[in-house]
Amino acid sequence: MKKIMILLVAVLFVVPSAYSADQVLLEKAKAEGKVSFYANITAIQPIMQEFTRDKGVKGEYTRISTSKFFATVLTEYKAGKLIADVLQSPLPIMELLKDRGVLSSYRSPAAVIYPEWTRKDDKIQIFGIEYVALIYNKELVKPEDVPKRYEDLTDPKWKGKIVMANPSSHATTISWLIGLKENVFRSEKAWMNFLKGLAANKPMFVRSFGPTPAPVESGEKLIAISMPKYIITKAPAPLDWARVEQPLLGTPRGISIAATAKHPNAAKLFVDYWLSKDAMQILADKVGEYVLCPGVYPPIAGIDKATVLPVRVLSDKEIRHWGDEFKKIFAMP
Repeated sequence: MKKIMILLVAVLFVVPSAYSADQVLLEKAKAEGKVSFYANITAIQPIMQEFTRDKGVKGEYTRISTSKFFATVLTEYKAGKLIADVLQSPLPIMELLKDRGVLSSYRSPAAVIYPEWTRKDDKIQIFGIEYVALIYNKELVKPEDVPKRYEDLTDPKWKGKIVMANPSSHATTISWLIGLKENVFRSEKAWMNFLKGLAANKPMFVRSFGPTPAPVESGEKLIAISMPKYIITKAPAPLDWARVEQPLLGTPRGISIAATAKHPNAAKLFVDYWLSKDAMQILADKVGEYVLCPGVYPPIAGIDKATVLPVRVLSDKEIRHWGDEFKKIFAMP
């Protein structure tokens, strides 16, 4: 009985303290008035609107493509003109920004529900995986022709019918291809045969994942190496994803506060909100993202049963090296 009483007293003490801390942060954030968010995620207006409505702090969102994110942020930072209070991008880019001193330290209390591996340091919190899959036009691709393995992309019937982000410059695609080598294919020879077979089918290259669904929607192409999220954000487009027998792979997504944040309290409030289960449910439901908040999945048939693995973070040197190698393999000018 004595132990129970001690526990109750502890709970009664801690809960009001936590509530008080939350209220203090909220009031400070409201005094700052707004938070500026740079992200590579598309179509996140619903979560920005909900944050603004729920917290009374204006959320301003600027979308920067993956291929331009690092250069844009670093250039603004060095010039003393970085507007963003909070930054979100694939983990490799966040690591590069951390190495350049662009990120500040903050451990969000909302992160405690996430897997331990997502809280790798006090500057970057991993919240999701930029999962990659084979997206196809379900009105034009017969069920029996839907790829069952990644190797099926090398079938000559797909020649001129595939679209993908440029493997010589798109960091996430480069990381995904290396992820296949390290997590899926049994030998480097098998992986290289896959690359050469894919290259022989002459895929269309676009700058990032964002433009990949359009050619598949229109029927110009039939398959995209892309993201399942577009099944939601492009609805009612005739898109579906191939339930391959192998794992889906993707680059971890990170979020951080900028070292030069002009609205530091609003930035903390936003990160706390972003990591909350309610916000992650919006991100999954409305944007189709694969998040790491326990029990939250996008409403895409079969995704909750898929094995989704994070790929290794490649160094800047590796990204450049493999980008050059893929440029040769895919015979780019």
